[in-house]
Amino acid sequence: MSTNTDITIHQTFLPHTDPEASLAFYRDALGFEVQLDVGQGDMRWITVGPAGQPDTSIVLTPLGADPGVTDAERRTVAEMMAKGTYAAVILGAKDLEATFERVQASGAEVMQEPVDQPYGFRDCAFRDPAGNTVRIKQL
Repeated sequence: MSTNTDITIHQTFLPHTDPEASLAFYRDALGFEVQLDVGQGDMRWITVGPAGQPDTSIVLTPLGADPGVTDAERRTVAEMMAKGTYAAVILGAKDLEATFERVQASGAEVMQEPVDQPYGFRDCAFRDPAGNTVRIKQL
């Protein structure tokens, strides 16, 4: 088995419930660039990513936009998002303390202040406007 791989992480998807609030969090609080904003009203797909990393992004998607999702499934996902148990992403920052202060100052909901974890790194956590967990680890 080869240890060399040509596979990279390109995009991941997180649901949103309010595109403007999600934009404010990912663009303004985290400092991500908007790479694409498609659709209108609440049915918008917004692609954001770190500056200088055009090949790595998060696509913020409307909750339950997939026509294969039933109303009952949409309700379940909405309930899980409200509790913060549906989706998560882990980001990395060179200066965790400064990043934490900036994101906290934006009014984002703090889940955990910076702390040394028993599994070997220091991190903090926020909830985005849709309830997704956003953890930020010290690089």
